[in-house]
Amino acid sequence: MKVTLIPGCNPGPYTGAGNNTYLLSGRKPALIDAATGEPGHLAALDAALAGAALSRVLVTHGHVDHAAGAPGLAARRPETAFFKAPWPECDGEYRVEWRPLTDGDVVDAGNGALRVLHTPGHAPDHVCFLDEEDGVLFCGDLLIQGGTVVVPGSYGGDLAAYLASLARVRELRPARVLPAHGPEIDDVAALVDEYVAHRRRRDDEILAALRQGHATQAAIVKVVYPDLVPELHGAAKESVLAHLRKLEAEGAVRRHDAVWEAL
Repeated sequence: MKVTLIPGCNPGPYTGAGNNTYLLSGRKPALIDAATGEPGHLAALDAALAGAALSRVLVTHGHVDHAAGAPGLAARRPETAFFKAPWPECDGEYRVEWRPLTDGDVVDAGNGALRVLHTPGHAPDHVCFLDEEDGVLFCGDLLIQGGTVVVPGSYGGDLAAYLASLARVRELRPARVLPAHGPEIDDVAALVDEYVAHRRRRDDEILAALRQGHATQAAIVKVVYPDLVPELHGAAKESVLAHLRKLEAEGAVRRHDAVWEAL
């Protein structure tokens, strides 16, 4: 399957250099993720299609940097069908008709097919797309080489589900992993193991902060992320909340309104 990287042209503190979208050329040209509709992205997509119709857009999840470009693409290319796993609280934000994806679906793309893998945690609707013939996994925001993934606790994030999704992908051992941000991932098992160890350390750091009397999300962020730039404090608070909820489900902490304590 021919895969062409189409940069999203949307750099920022949360997107890094910007999103990666991927064009799969062939009988049914398919784009993995819609980015945000930046003119540079649309122009690069037009050039890569070279006059061909865009059959479908397959969205990994409903976060803005992955789905907000869908309405612009739909207006520009009325022949295109748009697919994503349902997230009812989010899907209405984007004025396109979404065709639903569920775990195990097989979707024609390019000159082959992709299997849908539901991998929630970063978002409840998050999916990866697996080209089983070539062993290529389009992993969306599940993994990022050289960084970690935010699990937004107040916006559909679930750390326990995220860890289960990591384990599922590790078990698959795909030959290539193409993420929505950053470079291609060369050793998925090693990166998953690093992520799991990181989350365990973060659990321990949060528990230690609670035992020291730092009992709110904001207070924990100051202790656990002492050198974080202000622009990323919101993301850190979301991650801390995801850890606290996981620890609460495990019986390690409890909450009293906005105050937490270790047990």
